[in-house]
Amino acid sequence: MASQSTRIIAGFIPLLDCAVLAVAREKGFAEQEGIALKLVRETSWANIRDRIAVGHFDVAHMLAPMPIAASLNLTSLAVPMLAPMLLGLGGNAITVAQSLWMEMEAAGADAGGDPKPTGKALASVISARRASGMSPLRFGVVHPFSGHAYELRYWLAAAGIDPDNDVEVTVLAPRLMADALAAHQLDGYCVGEPWNTVAVLAGTGRIVTYKQAIWPDSPEKVLGVSTDWARENPELLSRLIRALSAAADWCALPENTNELAELLSKREYLNLSAEACIPALTGRIRFGQQGENMVPGFLSFAGGVNAMPSMAHGKWFYDQMVRWGQVERSIKAQRQAQEIFSPEIYLAALNLPHPVGTNGIRLFDGVDT
Repeated sequence: MASQSTRIIAGFIPLLDCAVLAVAREKGFAEQEGIALKLVRETSWANIRDRIAVGHFDVAHMLAPMPIAASLNLTSLAVPMLAPMLLGLGGNAITVAQSLWMEMEAAGADAGGDPKPTGKALASVISARRASGMSPLRFGVVHPFSGHAYELRYWLAAAGIDPDNDVEVTVLAPRLMADALAAHQLDGYCVGEPWNTVAVLAGTGRIVTYKQAIWPDSPEKVLGVSTDWARENPELLSRLIRALSAAADWCALPENTNELAELLSKREYLNLSAEACIPALTGRIRFGQQGENMVPGFLSFAGGVNAMPSMAHGKWFYDQMVRWGQVERSIKAQRQAQEIFSPEIYLAALNLPHPVGTNGIRLFDGVDT
């Protein structure tokens, strides 16, 4: 432990995968590394992006594609960024209104969340609605440059649904999703937990598929840091990574689940009941009003190599930006996106060797990248 604590200000959004930052502060892992970790709750990803750009935050709980978008100057107040650590794997789901689920179920949707038949069922519903002259379904995502947006679009496209023409995709803050669904402003949404479970518990929504089924063990949130801050504070960043890795290991222990749920339910974090936090933390997911589905790895935290970023992650997110017209493809930009997810800083901080073998990506439709 350093002889004098150094303050780090970290922004976060009230989602379950802010757990690693919360635990690092609350359980003393940051303090053990000589860090006085100050956490600031924000209401939107746009605020997170802007406040790290202007220097209000040193680091942030961040959507995995956001450092790429910032580095490629695709957002306002863009600054070059890095994603030196993964803060959580999985944790997202796609939830629809109960009325839409009934139509999908009648068209052959899988009650267990298999994305293939469920996507085909949604395509059938959309086709029938179009033939009847009904308006397009509206789906919410949390940010244009987010795993949520790309997972939703990938799933829709794999089912033959054009995300830009067959449905409407709009942006909304995570905490507002369930209320928007209840108010019939949305027909469905892709969001991180617990905001799917909130709609299920309220009886207004039904989970139809989830991130772990679409892209198993994939990065959801990362530690976002500007390239300048990382360059100016290499030793401090290494200490922070060690603290967060230890916190992630604590979060991953089943015996800590109830305590973690209680911690995250506090007013300064999610300000929700622990009951709403437990499903994703245990993998016991209620898709609807009846029973539970056991989904191993629905949301996972772990230090060591499991929190290591991969250049393959950066390439996949960049490929989605190209696919959906957010950026023109270039070799230089692709290389830059990959470097943002380089594992070098993380491995050096924990004194870990490079893992042997490749870590390619395989999605639910069998496509390898």
